This record gives sequence, C-alpha cells and structure tokens, in this order.
Amino acid sequence: MLGMSQNETEEIKRERLRKQLDETHVWPCDFTFKFIVSSDKEGEATLKEIFSDTARFSTRASRNGRFHAFTITERVNSAEQVFDRYESASKIRGIISM
Repeated sequence: MLGMSQNETEEIKRERLRKQLDETHVWPCDFTFKFIVSSDKEGEATLKEIFSDTARFSTRASRNGRFHAFTITERVNSAEQVFDRYESASKIRGIISM
C-alpha cells in the first residue's frame, strides 16, 4: 500500500493513509487494487470473495505459472472501504499487496 515509516503506530499510519487517499480521490470512485497470489484455486477464490459482484478482475499468470497477478477495479465509497479490502486480502496465505 502507500509508504509507511517504521516509527508510526498503526493508528497514525492509518490516519496518514486515509488523509492521502482523501486528498487524491473523490468518493465514491473506481479504485484499483493489485495483488499477487500463488496459483492455487483456494487463494484466488478467497480473493474474489472479498470484492463485490460488480468489481472488474483482470489476471495474468507469471512466466512459470506459479503465481497470478490480479488487477481489480471496484467502485468504493471511502478510504475505509479500501482499507477493508486490503485487510481482508492480507489474511490470504502468501498474498502480496501492491
């Protein structure tokens, strides 16, 4: 996600990121999320469950096929919804959020 300093508490980080998102987006808006997950069906299915039925997914397999890169665009109403999606995705084993 957006850059974070090691000395910030989680609450301070979240507020700083919320401010950055609020300054650069007009809610509601289409927001683009990017993730890399291993190519197992469970991780991909779990990722898809996090987003609404109207979210648009594009995927690309890595050269060796072991990973898939997902670009997901979804209409969100606030920075809090962005945080919710990233927090839910972070529970997927081995996921990389960008």
